[in-house]
Amino acid sequence: MEFKELQEKVIKNTRDYCEKYDVELDEDFALFKLYEEVGELAQDVLIHRKKCRPEKYLSTEKSKEELGTELADVMGMIIVVSHLFDIDLEKAIDKKWINKN
Repeated sequence: MEFKELQEKVIKNTRDYCEKYDVELDEDFALFKLYEEVGELAQDVLIHRKKCRPEKYLSTEKSKEELGTELADVMGMIIVVSHLFDIDLEKAIDKKWINKN
């Protein structure tokens, strides 16, 4: 899947979510959701590293699966934030990470 297609699908999914739950899709919503997802990622890293209460321990396989889910959530919300701020994320990543000038 091309990056633009991924972006379009993420934005559509987010719009559908907001419509379903009567939430305004704006910069505040997207940024706070991003913060929420980063927090969930941090929690899953602690669980993965077993730096949590023992009753939260998961197998390595399951904890890596959970990490992947939270990384996907973070990436999805980054895509939404970039869309709402009218940032060409693909271009920004290329400039920052790939073709530094």
